[in-house]
Amino acid sequence: MSSLISENDLKHEAELVWLEDISRLDYVRQSLDRLPTRTSKPAYHRDGRMVGYATLATDAKASRASGTFRRRVFWLLPHDRDTDPDGLYASSAPAEAVDPVTLQPRTKGRKTERSEGGPPSSAMRELGITLPL
Repeated sequence: MSSLISENDLKHEAELVWLEDISRLDYVRQSLDRLPTRTSKPAYHRDGRMVGYATLATDAKASRASGTFRRRVFWLLPHDRDTDPDGLYASSAPAEAVDPVTLQPRTKGRKTERSEGGPPSSAMRELGITLPL
């Protein structure tokens, strides 16, 4: 989950590679996966589709135990809002979801009003409260 990813986990990121136009996506799911390389496109073994991934700088060290690198992968499931706008996440988002426009290398991203499913409530507007969360 996004909340379990720390900035320290991302300190060796060099670039985020997007496989789709993220400006059309309200949110993407992110996870920290163990992968065999620093830079190549990872294999994808989830339902749905991969929409992006992080590459690592050459100084990133592999795990001594597994020989793998921890890299972020960004993905969506078939029931996510982009393909099922009236479905489960019509007015909310999964726990591991973040607004893709808030993502940069070495920055974990955050939830926004857009990623959470809509405009702020009238109470939030009256109090002057805005997301990001």
